[in-house]
Amino acid sequence: MGWSLVVLSLIVLWIASLWKVLFSSSSTSFSKTSFLSDDRALSKRNVLLVVAHPDDESMFFSPTINYLISRGHNLYILCFSIGNADGMGNTRKHEFYQACAVLKVPLQQVKVLDHPDLQDGFGKVWDHELLAKIIEEEVSSHGIDMIITFDNYGVSGHCNHRDVHYGVCRLLHNVSERSVEAWELISTCILRKYSGPVDIWLSMLLPLRYTDGMTHCLLNEHPRKSFHAMAEHSSQWVWFRKLFVSFSSYTYVNTLRKIEEDKGSFRTELA
Repeated sequence: MGWSLVVLSLIVLWIASLWKVLFSSSSTSFSKTSFLSDDRALSKRNVLLVVAHPDDESMFFSPTINYLISRGHNLYILCFSIGNADGMGNTRKHEFYQACAVLKVPLQQVKVLDHPDLQDGFGKVWDHELLAKIIEEEVSSHGIDMIITFDNYGVSGHCNHRDVHYGVCRLLHNVSERSVEAWELISTCILRKYSGPVDIWLSMLLPLRYTDGMTHCLLNEHPRKSFHAMAEHSSQWVWFRKLFVSFSSYTYVNTLRKIEEDKGSFRTELA
């Protein structure tokens, strides 16, 4: 009887959480101040999402992508590799563009690289200065005023994800005038990571604790679109990734934190 009540409670909580995601109000940025609420928000912002592999955008950042696209901001996506660790790079590159089309990102604003020094794989160390240089070129070419990327753990701990984060930090360190701001996707513990939509309640509480606008929680307005986008990565759409997308909190919510140049993790990396 006791276990039945626990299971029933979890089911009710899951359904209530999913209902909150699907039928939330049009304002899906939960914080003391709304995301992109400064004066520049009166016009379209030029935002660059920086990822490491094809499918990162669908697995981890779809709530952010849906939020930005629905509000008319100019979103550019830079992917640093074609995901060729298993020799399927050309296929994965094609799937990446298909997924971005599902997410309504203009394909002329999507770029995937196949640099010899930036190849996919655990143990493949990416040069942070090279990453910063490439990102800076994209920033200059498209008038980017905001960058979004992984934090220093990179959600899954993948070394390529972490290198991309440090590449962005290196750029911020190198640029003398902070004309561009950067935000990182906060990694969560494994229990929250696989709690599906239930995690939205904890995610919404975190930004409400702060009044400086440095942290924002974005609910996914179109979780079905996230599933459809990930399904376009057919070479990766195996049973365990289907389970991941279903149970991952990153399908339903993103919590973004502003990256500060003098943050401790960056100082450690420079040492």
